[in-house]
Amino acid sequence: MRNLNNVPKVIMDSKSIGHVIDFKWTKKKIDELLDPLEGNDVIESLLMQINHKASMGLTAALLEWIYWRFTGYTQFTTDTQKRIEAIWCSINNREQTNPLLFDCDFDVPANGSVNGALWIALMDVRMIDVRYRKGSYLLQSEIIGLAVLARHITPKKKTFDKWFDSIIADLIRLYPCQYNYDDIDEDDEAVYDSSNESMICREFFFDAEFKYSKEACETALHNFIDNLDVKANPFLDFSRKAS
Repeated sequence: MRNLNNVPKVIMDSKSIGHVIDFKWTKKKIDELLDPLEGNDVIESLLMQINHKASMGLTAALLEWIYWRFTGYTQFTTDTQKRIEAIWCSINNREQTNPLLFDCDFDVPANGSVNGALWIALMDVRMIDVRYRKGSYLLQSEIIGLAVLARHITPKKKTFDKWFDSIIADLIRLYPCQYNYDDIDEDDEAVYDSSNESMICREFFFDAEFKYSKEACETALHNFIDNLDVKANPFLDFSRKAS
């Protein structure tokens, strides 16, 4: 799985590719997705149990679910693919990636079942990226909206649920959060250094045959990065060295 041109089997099984856009897209649903903390306590509790690199890997994987769902329906998917690539690169070395800026002035409303949903997804990813870059201890809760959105737009939700539950269980076991939220200062000024956390790769999320080890994850992640067209992705800047 060295690039994003191959569709993961689980996403194929979910019937996301080319499926008619038939999910609900009402003002109530938009409001729920824009403020996803309400009513999603279980998901929040699970996400709080995983570390930062695992959270970014999950972010990339969830955005990929959304990317494939809308491929062929909107011109924004090419840009989305580049953001997914940048997230994986940021797990390896965030100093060589640029901020995932998106609609900084909030000019585009979240209406329209395709572009509106993608707008919310990319805005969620932007906020996750901001928190990751600043080392926020409150990173994980930002992923709730992305998870809820990915499930909402997926045709076969049971397939998504089975995948998500399995992945979360594995992340909690193999990539546990390194701090206790009860000790976190709510002003969100403290900085967490995730540089010593183990790498994670796309195969972890999408390859049923992948045999996990820290070394295998690092190798797979580097293989993915080595196959990218760095010059074609504005969110990558490999001319910079790690600080």
